Amino acid sequence: MTTLTQTRPRASRAGGARLDPFRATTFTKAMLGLAIFLSIFPIYWMIIIATRSNEDAHSMPPPFLPGGNLGENIQAVFDAENAHFMTGIINSIIIASTVTIGIVLISTLAGFAFASLNFRGRNLLLLSVVLTMMVPLQQMGIVPLYQMMVTLGWTNTLKAVILPFLVNGFGVFLMTQYTRQAVPRELVEAARVDGANTLRIWWNVAVPAVRPGMAVLAIQTFMLIWNEFLWPLIILTPDNPTVQVALRALNDRYSTNYVLIFAGTTISIVPLLLVFVLFGRQIIGGLMEGAVKE
Repeated sequence: MTTLTQTRPRASRAGGARLDPFRATTFTKAMLGLAIFLSIFPIYWMIIIATRSNEDAHSMPPPFLPGGNLGENIQAVFDAENAHFMTGIINSIIIASTVTIGIVLISTLAGFAFASLNFRGRNLLLLSVVLTMMVPLQQMGIVPLYQMMVTLGWTNTLKAVILPFLVNGFGVFLMTQYTRQAVPRELVEAARVDGANTLRIWWNVAVPAVRPGMAVLAIQTFMLIWNEFLWPLIILTPDNPTVQVALRALNDRYSTNYVLIFAGTTISIVPLLLVFVLFGRQIIGGLMEGAVKE
C-alpha cells in the first residue's frame, strides 16, 4: 500500500511576487464563509427561539440573542401529553442503534465476500444489490409490508420498525468498494495460506482495514434511521412514537407553537451531535482513505 501523491508545481513569480496555485483566493474564502454561515444560521436561530417565548418567535425583527426560557421550554416539551417525547427519544435510540449495528455488520460481511472471495454468481448478486438502490422499496412496498406486520402481529412494536431496515443496498455496495481498496487480495491469500478460515480472515484482516468505512456507514445509517418518519408513523401508535413522530405531535391542531417545536428539535439533534463528536476522527480517516491505493 503506497500513498497516492501529487507533484506540486513550482510557484512562479510575477512582478516579484511568489504565486501559489494551491492558495485559496479571497473570493474562495468569502464563498466558503458564506456557505458555512448559511448552513449554521438556521440551527443557530432554532436554538435561539428554543430559549425564548412564543411571542418572540413572531416578533419583527426576530431575536438573534438567546433568552432565559430554555429550561422551561424543555420541561414543557416533556410534559406535553400528546407527544410522549421521552418515549419517542428512547424508541429512536433503540431503533437507530440496533439498525446501525445490523447494517454495518451485514454490509461489512457482504462487502468482504463480494470484494475478496471467489464464488459463482458473485457479479450477478452484486448487480442485484445495486439495482435495489434504484427502486424506492419502502414507498412501493409499504402496503404489503404493513399487511405482513399485521399478519405477524408486530404492529406497534419496535421490531416492526427495525426489521425492514436491517439490510441496506447502499451499505453493501459502499463496503464492497471500500474493501476492494483497503484489503489487498494478496493479504487475504496469505492469511488463508497460514491456515486462517474465512471468518477469521474477515475479523483479523478485513475489519481493521475497513474500520473508517464502517464508521462512516454507521453515522450515515444512524442519521437516516433517526430521521425516519413515514414508516414509524404508520406502524406505531401515538402513545409509542419515535422522536420524529413525537415532534409532529407537538404541533397543535389549530395553532403552531414554534417554541415547543424548536425546543423539541434542539433536543432531538443532541444524539446526532454526540455521534459526530465521537466518530469525527473516523469520518476524516474514511475520507482520507480515498487517497490511498494499492
